[in-house]
Amino acid sequence: MHTDLQDPDAPGHLKPRGSSQGGLRQYNERVVLQALRLHGALPAAELARLTHLTAQTISMITKRLLDDGLLLKGAPQRGKVGQPSVPLSLNPDGAFSIGIKVGRRSLDVLLLDFAGQARERWTIGYDFPDPDAVLPEIGLRLREVRRKLGPERRERLQGIGIAAPLQLSAWRELLGADPEVAAKWDRIDLRAEVEALSGLPVQLLKDTAAACVAELVAGRGRALKSFLYVFVDTFIGGGLVLDSQLRAGLNGNAGAIGSLPLGMGRGGSPPAQLLGVASLLNLEQAWAAAGLATDAAGDERALQAPWEPVTRAWLEDAASAVALAVDSAACLLDLEAVILDGSFSPALRDLMQASVQAALNRYDWRGVVRPAVLTGTIGSDARALGGALLPLYANFAPDRDLFLKTAGV
Repeated sequence: MHTDLQDPDAPGHLKPRGSSQGGLRQYNERVVLQALRLHGALPAAELARLTHLTAQTISMITKRLLDDGLLLKGAPQRGKVGQPSVPLSLNPDGAFSIGIKVGRRSLDVLLLDFAGQARERWTIGYDFPDPDAVLPEIGLRLREVRRKLGPERRERLQGIGIAAPLQLSAWRELLGADPEVAAKWDRIDLRAEVEALSGLPVQLLKDTAAACVAELVAGRGRALKSFLYVFVDTFIGGGLVLDSQLRAGLNGNAGAIGSLPLGMGRGGSPPAQLLGVASLLNLEQAWAAAGLATDAAGDERALQAPWEPVTRAWLEDAASAVALAVDSAACLLDLEAVILDGSFSPALRDLMQASVQAALNRYDWRGVVRPAVLTGTIGSDARALGGALLPLYANFAPDRDLFLKTAGV
């Protein structure tokens, strides 16, 4: 998984710019932190150039941030003339956040440091989540996080971000879940429950939107202004970024490509949806029908005998369905790109991307520009990582609208 937020080649779409006017102390501090997050270690002179702040303002800000334990000084670097420059970087121990993914098949808990690196992670699998088991498990992992951080560093925990499907109970029939267990999710407030367990501020975001946040902040999305994010998991879903911001829509459904119809509604039956063809559940069911183990998507078995023929048959149908969704989205939204990722091996992800490209060749692109189809960079950790990024950006980024207000959390 790529979680390094200090990419020296980071593009300018998220480039922070400060102001030397009074009354903007906190904002300018966040601008400096964001510049270091995007570009890595920098000397004060380069920070001033990137943020358009004066050298005096940068000096005051960096001193405060160093005193607060949010920055570290590097070894002095001597140039050809003048005094040696001292690079400044984010202190990984400066702050921490927790990401929790409550999925249809597994629970993931991720501890993220200030530099965007995963310090700890736990994954617990199940056939379908029962809140009576999931909530105690979350409590156990939160206690482990606090123990591992110790008394001093645990005070630097900024909060928790939860990534979860909008309606966990709605998928019980497709997953063969007990109706009584599924109905429990309709009677609890997951955000409030975790807040009570942790004593920390908690934010909740749709799982695929959280994965899109991770790609937007820590992956290829940083180089793109507008893209459709496609995440292939138990059920395929997605997110939508326009003008470098995650768009959730009025009801949180923007980018919910899993519900896209694959044909015209005729007669008494509705057309099939994308999630009924291009989800990993479909692949697992095909493997099971062939008498094969159903947990091969995450490793090399998916593209080896005897799984490979079944996998390639699923890929043909799935890629054709995704291509239809891409064509429809491009016509409506004029997208720069589509980013494809999921809870499968990099080899299977790359093959799916190639299959979607081949399927797109069969479409007539007159009147619309065909978007690039790119592979994601994060994989199965994307949802928990996106959740963990929410508290860090809420407390330290200059532009909270990047995905907080627009996502309605």
